[in-house]
Amino acid sequence: MPTFVRTEKCDGCKGQDRTACMYICPHDLMKLDKDGSDTGHAMKSYNQEPEQCWECYSCVKICPQNAIEVRHYADIVPLGGSVQPLRGTDSIMWTIKFRNGNMKRFKFPIRTTAEGSIDPYAGKPEADMSKIEEPGFFCQENGYRAGDPSELICK
Repeated sequence: MPTFVRTEKCDGCKGQDRTACMYICPHDLMKLDKDGSDTGHAMKSYNQEPEQCWECYSCVKICPQNAIEVRHYADIVPLGGSVQPLRGTDSIMWTIKFRNGNMKRFKFPIRTTAEGSIDPYAGKPEADMSKIEEPGFFCQENGYRAGDPSELICK
């Protein structure tokens, strides 16, 4: 379900060169139409390639104006459905509107740990780069990859 920008809500992050959604998009899909030549709406963001959207919803969650929504694929929700987040200081409230008018709300915490407090390499062995060319370096039994061992090819 790719994202799209509600131009009536978007303020282009107050005229800066780079909007929040441009900053956060991992696929560089969000653009700022500075003069209105691309979308007809000057100083508004837009998703330049919705079909390439990774659907990570990072732009949806970061938008300070709540101007970015999720557009359902037509085969799932042909008419009238929407997904919209409302970001608070400690949580995000997702509002889902179904085609029949029913609405559901879900509240999720934004962060459960203090920023910078996680050590992603804690308890992991130090990588020995001198062994990187050796067979089996990236195999399950060496502890570098979790998953189904049958999908790994070890020499």
